[in-house]
Amino acid sequence: MGEPVVMCLRTDGAAWGNPGPAGIGVVLQDDNGKTIEQHKESIGIATNNQAEYRALINGLQTALRHRPNLLHVLLDSELLVKQLNGQYRVRSPNIRDLHTQAVELIRKFERVEVEWVSREWNRAADGLATQAVEEAQRARRVL
Repeated sequence: MGEPVVMCLRTDGAAWGNPGPAGIGVVLQDDNGKTIEQHKESIGIATNNQAEYRALINGLQTALRHRPNLLHVLLDSELLVKQLNGQYRVRSPNIRDLHTQAVELIRKFERVEVEWVSREWNRAADGLATQAVEEAQRARRVL
């Protein structure tokens, strides 16, 4: 057997307005901090929490393809972290299905640690999410 594969997943969602035009950013890194994959995408109109969950789901799907033994998930949404760790119940019907999808994906990994980080420690994912919204808004103005 080889050495355990450890990866770090950083995701973020951005919504301009709540709800409003939204985007997601995903950065998957190896245990040395080198980016393996990154993704940004406009997701149409969503709330901040919907965008956060959609970014997480996309990131978990991305990480699954690489099959890490340990996945560190770093999020700057305290709400998501506490919901995923079972400290808060999911009360909002507009994120209940997204939470269920995220939990089902997390269960497919050998080991996952979900942790809150400040926004400054999540700049790469935050920047991608913001770029996705900006690019979609520019494209709408051009049309």
